[in-house]
Amino acid sequence: MAEIKVIDTTLRDAHQCLWATRMTTAMMLPVAEQMDRAGFEAIDLMSAIQFDVCVRYLKEDPWQRLRLMRQKVTRTRMQSAMRSKSLLSFDVQPDDVNYLWVECLAKNGVRRVRAIDALSDLDNIVDILRLVKRLGMESVGSVVFCQSPVHTDQFYAQKTRELIERAGIDVMMIKDPGGLLTPDRIRTLVPAMLEVTGKVPLELHSHCMTGLAPLVYLEGVRLGVTQIQTSIAPLANGPAQPATQTVVRNLRSMGYTVNIDDPLVAAVGAHFRRVAEHAGLPLGVPMEYDQFHYEHQIPGGMLTNMKFQLQQAGLMHKFDQVLEETARVFRELGWPAMVTPFSQLVGTQAVLNVMQGERYRTIPDEVKKYALGYYGKLLAPVEPDVLDRIIANGSSAIALQPRPPAPAVASLRRKYPYLSDEERLLRHLYAGSQVDDMRATGPLQTEYHFDQPIVRLLRELAKRRNPGRIAISKGPMRLELGVAG
Repeated sequence: MAEIKVIDTTLRDAHQCLWATRMTTAMMLPVAEQMDRAGFEAIDLMSAIQFDVCVRYLKEDPWQRLRLMRQKVTRTRMQSAMRSKSLLSFDVQPDDVNYLWVECLAKNGVRRVRAIDALSDLDNIVDILRLVKRLGMESVGSVVFCQSPVHTDQFYAQKTRELIERAGIDVMMIKDPGGLLTPDRIRTLVPAMLEVTGKVPLELHSHCMTGLAPLVYLEGVRLGVTQIQTSIAPLANGPAQPATQTVVRNLRSMGYTVNIDDPLVAAVGAHFRRVAEHAGLPLGVPMEYDQFHYEHQIPGGMLTNMKFQLQQAGLMHKFDQVLEETARVFRELGWPAMVTPFSQLVGTQAVLNVMQGERYRTIPDEVKKYALGYYGKLLAPVEPDVLDRIIANGSSAIALQPRPPAPAVASLRRKYPYLSDEERLLRHLYAGSQVDDMRATGPLQTEYHFDQPIVRLLRELAKRRNPGRIAISKGPMRLELGVAG
């Protein structure tokens, strides 16, 4: 039977879903070489959220993460993603900025790029995918699976045909960020797409929020999917991807060839289990089926972050009400696919509607821009009365007719003549002192220590010859080490 290729998501989507994207470079590097030898078709490493969290919260240079990983991952393609024309922000970026970003990805070791537009407005990604191919990287076109009256099998087949004809993609991917696919739906969706893919392989990406994704993968492969995305347990299941270990075992029992090195995968899993226990991070566990999930359709990473933010604000008791309102806003806004940035737009508007007790009283700028077509052609019109409220209550500074942003790369190079293009891009995307704050933390940490700092200090001191007398004090505690005179 056919060989099934596996794309690993442990270092990207898995910790995005389970650890709020807080995996550090130091957590990754110890197992990077093992993952490189494990037999994966690609290792998914960086997308918009990973870049954003690196700069804002981890204070790590995301470009340096790519370079450090490239030193250890030498045989497996590292993957990054392009989210339409928005890069790390909600706003559409100038074309020359997006093109420079792709060039910097290639320069820093990325060899596979996936491009996605949540509205399936292919004008937003076709030129990007063409550039990916010109730079010698593998190009992956994506459609976002969503459950709505407009997201039909025929819709996805047509978008697949257009991507192949217009961009000449190497791989076609079904991206199911909300874990919405079922075995029944995959039985009609995959054949419809395979009718137009020709020799282009079909790849499947889903999440386990309803517990169905492992079954969907097996059924998808049986129907002709040849590439799947999984994460290594314990960073699997829950809101993340199906577990590599389980899916590979099941595929082999069905007669398929999967060239994954099981002992290496087990060693990587053991490392991340130890990291999770040491850092107090959650492990992925299988989830029960939840029919209500198909109404709000919130993807895994966002669901984790939403819970965290509501807890921080003392509003966790409103969680179910927010989910119900999310389902309503999703319908009223014309069924935008629930993936970044539109899942955030829908979710934010739902939270505001619930907290304020008056629907659409406050309109985030991004919601008004979406409704007016700033991010691309809408799949379905916004409900008329809702659109009226959005226009009336949204910022008057937002023009009713969007205009494409002006080119920016030349001015960036004039403004920052002595910086690299990578840092110019970060400074373009992050206002204020955020990049300086990242730089101020010093060199990126490359070693992960399971010992407490005091234990590491004593261990290093013990290695020295003739250390003399050493005194360590903290508060009332004082420890003296040395050789008696």
